Amino acid sequence: MPRLTKKVFLDLAIWMVSFGLIIALCFPFFTIALGISSEQALQPRFFFATLCAGLIAGAANYLLARTVIRPRLQLLSSRMRLVEDTLHGATYTGDWSACTPERCRVPVDSHDEIGDAAGSFNDLVETLFRSHEIESAVSDFANTLSSELDLDTLNKMALRQLMRHTNAEAGALLVEAAGELKVAIRHGLRDPQRLAESDHIREALRTGDCRKIELPEDVRVEALLADVRPREIMVVPVAFKKTSLAVVVLASSHPFSPESEWLLGLFRQGLGLALNNALAHDRLQRMAAIDPLTGAYNRRFGAARLHEEFTRAERSNTPLGILMIDLDHFKNINDTYGHIVGDRVLSRVSAVVRSAMREGDILIRYGGEEFMALLPGSSASDTLGIAERIRRMIKECEIKDGDQKIEVTASIGGIAYPDSDAETEEDLVRQADEALYCAKHGGRDRIEMA
Repeated sequence: MPRLTKKVFLDLAIWMVSFGLIIALCFPFFTIALGISSEQALQPRFFFATLCAGLIAGAANYLLARTVIRPRLQLLSSRMRLVEDTLHGATYTGDWSACTPERCRVPVDSHDEIGDAAGSFNDLVETLFRSHEIESAVSDFANTLSSELDLDTLNKMALRQLMRHTNAEAGALLVEAAGELKVAIRHGLRDPQRLAESDHIREALRTGDCRKIELPEDVRVEALLADVRPREIMVVPVAFKKTSLAVVVLASSHPFSPESEWLLGLFRQGLGLALNNALAHDRLQRMAAIDPLTGAYNRRFGAARLHEEFTRAERSNTPLGILMIDLDHFKNINDTYGHIVGDRVLSRVSAVVRSAMREGDILIRYGGEEFMALLPGSSASDTLGIAERIRRMIKECEIKDGDQKIEVTASIGGIAYPDSDAETEEDLVRQADEALYCAKHGGRDRIEMA
């Protein structure tokens, strides 16, 4: 119908009253057709009565429409205004609490256009706030990870966030190091190292494309997954500037939603940047901690590790062994063969000592030709056994300069906590050093325990 004013309800009132009046004007002539005499039907009083009735009917219809429809439209309008105010405020404050989907929801109490409008508004609010949640999740994910430079902590945080946002029950993060994939962190996996041998993972790492593996419901991957019966497995390669860094593997007992897959695509960009920063920081840390000639930790880092290991041993009442290793007559080697050969001897001896030590033991270059070995969990007898193995392997190693074989031996001083009377880490080092001094003056190529 044509618009008469700029207000819909005013137009509605005009049209309803006008329609009532038109019906009232036509009603007397309709009664004549029904058999009422024209004298009675066309009397002014009867015309006036029908006009009043038409006017009342039109007004009543308008009031009914206003009572039924207008409150719903007013509620919808007020909620729209609330969403607008919230969006405007959140642009500057980031606070979206004024209008959550629950608070802004409009009741859908009719199956008509009004109900459809309310339902569409609710869907719009849900979509808007879900979009905000996704934006916040991506931003928080990137900010959280980019602020963390410790590689182990970063890996734990990344896997936990990825599993939470995709509703995955199991997962692992494999980091590429020296051309090999190694499991950095896992959750819910029985044999995660086998992941590195998977063709799916190697192909995803090579192509840089995400892969989704769908499994039948009756398939249970016992050799790989222990805690879930997966329906789908997502393999997400992580790269930085086209350089592969890691692979994320997520397993779920239900299909991954398109939203989860889209989120993974956004998350892996932030993870690639954060992982690259953490790896670079880790490399710098290692460069700062490792002696470039021997590959052993330098003295500064060694002092920190000694403090950590002694504090741990003291707190948990577990043994800790220390060996001071000094090459015999090393000055003669430098004077006879030159410093280049001397450096080669140091490098070779360091490799031999590391091969004689256990996994978890720590080798430190303490001085020019002097090394310190930290042996966590090693009693006095264990420390002596490791020292003897080191002494023998150094003596048996072959180091040549041309046709000449350079003979190398080492004197070793050892001590073990708490078997000794040392009360501090400084006491341990001092007594081990005194034991080394005794070994030197006792004939060299021997071991003395404090």
